[in-house]
Amino acid sequence: MHASEKMTGYSIISGTTHMSPDTEAFIERLRVLGEHPTREARELFDKSAELFITRAPGRLDVMGGIADYSGSLVLQLPIAEATHVALQTNPARTLKIVSLTSDATRDVLFEMPLADFESAGGPVNYASARAYFQTQPARAWAAYAAGVFLVLMRERGVHFDEGARILIASQVPEGKGVSSSAALEVAVMSAVAAAFDIDLAPREIALLCQEVENSVVGAPCGVMDQMTAVCGEQDRLLALLCQPAELQGMISLPKDLAVWGLDSGVRHSVGAGDYGSVRAGAFMGYRIIAELAQLKIESQTNGETVRVHDTRWGGYLANLTPSEFEQTYAARLPEHMTGADFLTPYAGTTDTVTRVLTERTYPVRAATAHAVYENFRVRAFAELLDAESSERGRELLGELLYQSHASYSACGLGSTGTDLLVSLVREAGASQGLYGARPTGGGSGGTVAVLGLPDAVASVARVAENYARETDYRPYMFAGSSPGSATFGCLRLKWEEAAWQSL
Repeated sequence: MHASEKMTGYSIISGTTHMSPDTEAFIERLRVLGEHPTREARELFDKSAELFITRAPGRLDVMGGIADYSGSLVLQLPIAEATHVALQTNPARTLKIVSLTSDATRDVLFEMPLADFESAGGPVNYASARAYFQTQPARAWAAYAAGVFLVLMRERGVHFDEGARILIASQVPEGKGVSSSAALEVAVMSAVAAAFDIDLAPREIALLCQEVENSVVGAPCGVMDQMTAVCGEQDRLLALLCQPAELQGMISLPKDLAVWGLDSGVRHSVGAGDYGSVRAGAFMGYRIIAELAQLKIESQTNGETVRVHDTRWGGYLANLTPSEFEQTYAARLPEHMTGADFLTPYAGTTDTVTRVLTERTYPVRAATAHAVYENFRVRAFAELLDAESSERGRELLGELLYQSHASYSACGLGSTGTDLLVSLVREAGASQGLYGARPTGGGSGGTVAVLGLPDAVASVARVAENYARETDYRPYMFAGSSPGSATFGCLRLKWEEAAWQSL
């Protein structure tokens, strides 16, 4: 008589892994969580209760980038790297969040009672929540996850009778400009919606996650990152018109083109001052143009924002054509302007996310021009992708990428690292199968998107080697793609102990 053991672990109640190797690895990681080096992870879950598993990828900003907040069209590729979340409801009405790190002995733990998000008049306001997370830097990271609960309380009127235990495992590198924050927000929001039976459409998930980042974290991002993490499709560019978040469909790259990302090693942060200054500068430019165009303007009571009744451009700077901008407005915008000089005559901007600070100087003309021209470049890029492929077409696509890079630099969003990577791609050129490159997302470091022939991966690797030779930093290469959270859905798991049977 012999015996055979069925392996102890989690079985799938509903959903599918989509045969995703990283998801299968995450489930295996959950199976052996009881052997994890840290007590926080070992003791997180109750094996008698179900787990809800979600996945959201990072994104490579191929074209559009920071013009999203001005209403531009953007083209985004969901990357292979993703964030997984496992969530279990917690009767104690407490949030307990563990983030697994590359050093398994130093996982990060955050705990808070949900009552801290409540006051006598209902959910606390966003300013109070930002202060809660920002006053202690060690817990600032948790705003991206815990903030999901407050946003659902405030925006959807959700009352949570139970708390949650949440495990986070991310393969999306932080600070590289590929939106690790959006991947985290979307994975958590999707898990919370599934576990607490909250009906959220994909677009609504993205907009609520943007609210988390804008209002709880305090980072002035647009919506393209969250929309890609939710709605992106594998190996296709998501075309999003950011007015405010209108999907224009998916664009397949021609078979003779591929896109990679090369990390500069210069840490990017959407909350960095340069990004915020450029965003504010673009809204200052729009406010000045609205005055020049004699649009109807109303000041708000708080003295920081204004309302522009704009039937000409629909309230979006990106709808202003380059020719009209150059002919009528460009020369009438100040190249730079202090917040004090702006606020005296104009009171404020239409942006509810950034504030114009009196002591800061803003790149008004360059930031405004970037929004206008980038939208034109993205549209031209999309049209060229749809056209019959040719060497000349590939060269034009590359030129649009290089123009976008130059515009980032003009706004002050360049860096020595991204400039060098773009320069190395240009030096390699079409003879080595590379056609163009540009910084992605918020700029000021982060990752560079590279366009080339599918068989030019060796050329991309040489660019990375040359960069490492000059900087002593070897770039991480982003290659491949994966679907967004809406396609992945949610896995429900239950724990099963080993079962013995006679053979």
